[in-house]
Amino acid sequence: MALDQSFVGRSYPPTRPYEVGREKIREFAEAIGDPHPVYVDPEAAKELGHPDVIAPPTFPFAITTKVAQQVIEDPELGLDYTRVVHGDQKFSYTRPVRAGDRLSVTSHIEDIKSLAGNDVLLVRNELHDEHGEHVVTTHTKLVARAAEEGAPGTGTAAGTPGE
Repeated sequence: MALDQSFVGRSYPPTRPYEVGREKIREFAEAIGDPHPVYVDPEAAKELGHPDVIAPPTFPFAITTKVAQQVIEDPELGLDYTRVVHGDQKFSYTRPVRAGDRLSVTSHIEDIKSLAGNDVLLVRNELHDEHGEHVVTTHTKLVARAAEEGAPGTGTAAGTPGE
């Protein structure tokens, strides 16, 4: 089933603030294998002009993944998440994410396309701090793979005699 094209341009309400903590930043940096001291040492961050440790550039993905549930679970959209693969991710920064930030996310459906039977969903997430200042925008591409003929849930029974 194709995604509902009328969702292009739809926005979802801002989330409750997510408080960015030093420990979350450290855990994320360790998980991605980035040992840069600016992610764990407040003094190293201050030497580079930051008020506290900053997060690695891909850290907002950890916040927006949870927010994506608003879009993914919207029953009117028609997205079968069991068929979804992550297609692409981009980040556009005004400033780095810092420990102590309280970030709210507003999601927007930018585009819905059908390519070779697959649905491609482009979602833009705007992250703002507690003062309403823009911090980062993420762009996520999700690809809902086309259902295979005869696969469970497609309505066609594979190998049924006479069909």
